Amino acid sequence: MGAPLRTDLSAAETAARAFLDALGLDTTASGVRNTPGRMVRAYHDLFTPNSFELTTFPNDEGYDELVVAKSIPVRSVCEHHLLPFSGVAHVGYLPGERVLGLSKLARIVEFYARRPQVQERLTKQIADCLTLKLGPKGVGVVIEAEHSCMSMRGIRAIGSTTVTSALSGSLRNDPRSRQEFFTLTGV
Repeated sequence: MGAPLRTDLSAAETAARAFLDALGLDTTASGVRNTPGRMVRAYHDLFTPNSFELTTFPNDEGYDELVVAKSIPVRSVCEHHLLPFSGVAHVGYLPGERVLGLSKLARIVEFYARRPQVQERLTKQIADCLTLKLGPKGVGVVIEAEHSCMSMRGIRAIGSTTVTSALSGSLRNDPRSRQEFFTLTGV
């Protein structure tokens, strides 16, 4: 999954230097001189997803219970302030004809998180990807994250978390399956 981003790191560094200058920082000072380049490399790293092959396997055993990966680290950048948010994602599905390589659940989370985001969209993108690529009987995604745009500025609500969920198929429509997913994820 994934196509490389088209980037111009030199132009980004020039823009970063102008940005810092406009904020009144002395970009000629020894401690700040290389900051524009470091900024650009940091954001480039944050915004560049790693490509991977979405490996699925036939569900030959007919496994029909939930598969859940809990507490997958999630790190992204708020598209409104370009400040980081981080937390955990809980991702699960009820298999259909195919099952997914377990590491791919974490890779899907990482793939969609590696771009300026809002948590609501990120949650839905992960669920939609699993639904489209795997064809399961149901998908559940819950993300719990702290947003530095809320904890470090504005209201300064340090320690508060935002919880989003996206459910499809039987995890949305069957109350027992829905409850089992939430119980297994600890939400």
